[in-house]
Amino acid sequence: MKLISWNVNGLRACLKKNFLDYLKLEDPDILCLQETKATEADVQAVWPGHYRTFWNSAEKKGYSGTVIFTKHAPLKVTKGIGHAQHDNEGRVVTAEFADFSLVNVYVPNSQRELTRLPYRQHWDADFLAHLNKLQSKKPVIVCGDMNVAHTEIDLTHPKTNVKNHGFTLEERAGFNNFLKAGFIDTFREFEKGGEHYTWWSPMGGARGRNVGWRIDYFLVSKTLRPRLKRAFIHRDTMGSDHCPVGIELDPKAS
Repeated sequence: MKLISWNVNGLRACLKKNFLDYLKLEDPDILCLQETKATEADVQAVWPGHYRTFWNSAEKKGYSGTVIFTKHAPLKVTKGIGHAQHDNEGRVVTAEFADFSLVNVYVPNSQRELTRLPYRQHWDADFLAHLNKLQSKKPVIVCGDMNVAHTEIDLTHPKTNVKNHGFTLEERAGFNNFLKAGFIDTFREFEKGGEHYTWWSPMGGARGRNVGWRIDYFLVSKTLRPRLKRAFIHRDTMGSDHCPVGIELDPKAS
């Protein structure tokens, strides 16, 4: 089973680039998108008909938003995390399947002057509570743009960014709490080295020079580790300032 996550930075714009070619080439069982900046009504369903789509769009037009594409019908789909102060920006959609729950998330950015850092800390705590509630029932897969580089090897210039949004001690501590709760950073199960990034600034040719950040993740409950076959980053896939990330699970393993 192949699962892919991608912050498309506007689905309508990405559709004009290579989104459909990528979807056809990879043919994932499940595709999770973040920062769709659209509602279902805004986008013509030009993708293959075997994908069901489940949208959570922001109340503010052209902002945020998540969607799950899946070949497999979920048992249940929910939007948000059950907190009114968090759930108007379309940042979370959760699909429950027979043997796991899948959470697609676009975590709030703390903003350049860290004006939203206190809110981000509140968000992290409430989001983890949502995950723990799900995990009490069955294993959980979390994917999306988590807007934090976890360790120094997850960005090109850690020393100069330690007080910048996306690499503050507070945000990194929030990510550590997910790991303490029993989640695994799937990419780090297979790759321990640096220079593997998922987002690059559109300024100064950063992507061509591979000056980037790894802020897009797949986390899984530890009980799913025996099924984890590989984790990958498709850094050469264009269409957004982020690239897709993914995992493959063995459906037959116990």
